[in-house]
Amino acid sequence: MRVRLSARLAGLLLLTTSIACAPDVDLKKGLVIQDVATGWFDAGIINGQNKLVPAISFKLKNVSDQKLKVIQVNVLFKRINDPAEWGSGFVTVVGSAGLAPGAVTETVLVKSNLGYTGSDQTRQEMLQNSQFIDARAEFSAKYGSIQWARLAEFPVTRTLISN
Repeated sequence: MRVRLSARLAGLLLLTTSIACAPDVDLKKGLVIQDVATGWFDAGIINGQNKLVPAISFKLKNVSDQKLKVIQVNVLFKRINDPAEWGSGFVTVVGSAGLAPGAVTETVLVKSNLGYTGSDQTRQEMLQNSQFIDARAEFSAKYGSIQWARLAEFPVTRTLISN
């Protein structure tokens, strides 16, 4: 009985170790960002003012030979003339089921938590305002316990995105 239990524990340890020791994937080479679109999301009326926030939509394709589990994306939005973070958006794109080699995710939309407000202008007029400062989106991703990898940077276009 003890021999069987020891053999089972050893087998479980071997299985756990082989899963934990799966080769790491360099996300800069193993993940492709596809169908990227940026713009200013109409966040509605907040405290009586129109609100626009920078946003990015995309799909991810796994071009590695490994199944990638729990892929998370963090997007830092920065004003074009300022290196400091202005706003951000975080999302888990793929859950524990993973993303198989060659598979592509559904379209994902990440919006900043901060943006511009205006009460006496339409949303389109806000985008055309001479005081309007453009933004950029710094795109980072990680899977499992791997460290964050900065994959790309995209300018946020002056287009209006609605629901």
